[in-house]
Amino acid sequence: MAIESTNASDPAAIRFPAGFGWGTATASYQIEGAVGEDGRSPSIWDTFSHTPGAISDGTNGDRADDHYHRWAEDVALMAGMNLPFYRFSLAWPRLQPDGRGELSQRGVDFYARLADALRERGIEPWVTLYHWDLPQVLEDAGGWPARDTALRFADYAEKVHDALGERIRFWTTLNEPYCSSLLGYAAGVHAPGRKEPANAIRAIHHLLLGHGLAVQAMRAGGGDGHEYGITLNLTPAMPASESEADADAARRSDGISNRIFLDPLLRGSYPEDVVADLEPLLAFDHVQDGDLETIAQPLDALGINYYFRHLVRAGSGDRFGGGTPQVGAGDVEIVSRGLPRTEMGWEIDPEGLYHILTRVWREYGPPPLWVTENGRASADVVADDGGVHDADRIEYLDAHFRAAHRAIEDGVDLRGYFVWTLMDNFEWAYGESKRFGIVHVDYETQQRTPKDSSRWFAGVIARNGLGEDA
Repeated sequence: MAIESTNASDPAAIRFPAGFGWGTATASYQIEGAVGEDGRSPSIWDTFSHTPGAISDGTNGDRADDHYHRWAEDVALMAGMNLPFYRFSLAWPRLQPDGRGELSQRGVDFYARLADALRERGIEPWVTLYHWDLPQVLEDAGGWPARDTALRFADYAEKVHDALGERIRFWTTLNEPYCSSLLGYAAGVHAPGRKEPANAIRAIHHLLLGHGLAVQAMRAGGGDGHEYGITLNLTPAMPASESEADADAARRSDGISNRIFLDPLLRGSYPEDVVADLEPLLAFDHVQDGDLETIAQPLDALGINYYFRHLVRAGSGDRFGGGTPQVGAGDVEIVSRGLPRTEMGWEIDPEGLYHILTRVWREYGPPPLWVTENGRASADVVADDGGVHDADRIEYLDAHFRAAHRAIEDGVDLRGYFVWTLMDNFEWAYGESKRFGIVHVDYETQQRTPKDSSRWFAGVIARNGLGEDA
């Protein structure tokens, strides 16, 4: 890909490849609200967010950003930024309330109206089929640790693809299966709130199997120019010292965070060292003949969500203790590097984005890459002048965009970059207490206020680059 890296009058100016896909991303439970309208059934996040103590500020997603009713206003906000792409997820319990059977026409109509409105404004809709809101009825039947859930997901994907395929070109099966499995079934900090490490590993496999089956089903359904992929949140792990113990800690953390997903998807096998690490917990007898071939479907896009990387060292904890997502690496300790942090407490490390993009491209030779999420939480407030002045977010995004540009210069086929997120929303276990949006939302009045970062991002899109002369 030919890119222009500098400008004579502005050495800091950079330009991305022609046609680079800029956009923003959201998730259905975080923005839609209307949880009991038009036949939508409860999801695991409805149940979890109403569990006392589960959400840090005691809020829930019942209303969220009321996007279900205010979608036209939100599309207008995106059009004002001239966004080329909008990545959003479909609510499985809105489309298939029973987790099986025919789709709800009211659910289909909502997403059809949204997709049509986006396309009318020149915005390409990018759909994620599953961003964590499993129908509660399927969790009651066993959830992702049960193999049948993978079959239900493939059926759902096939039906949605048939219903919306004329409107949608880009399809992501799963968003961050790490979170769906390990945060939800091992750590218990996300829905459904279970602390069952062995079942979390089974959930990983059935999520990936569901992905493979869904891609097979959608491809069989046809669609001119459709592209299919999956999104992973990848967290690089670096050893804190040159000791063998710290090197092994980094290997195990990398194995359960990254390679247990990358290897089956892109190599058709689980990493042997990770399987050996997990052997004291469970045999991999939930993996049936042909599963790995199904999982390793050819992909048109691999989405990477990046927020931070970890410096780790060996600790003295229980490797298989409950309450941690790092199954088999529960003894690994994260070491602070003293870097600035976001409101989430995450260290800010743009170099880690460059590292993971180049590593995945070098080691796996995958399909084209997309950064499908990256952004920061800040303590944003509406100022006396009516604006939201989030200079820290602009600085954060500028640094990460530059890291991505450097990866492209070094040969990575990176096709686009989606900022997380369009607007402040229900931030999962943190409720309404963390603001990632480039548009501010007053949750009481539902007033939307574009932040300084939204206008800055619109400029980046218009110039397809950074720096005034780009």
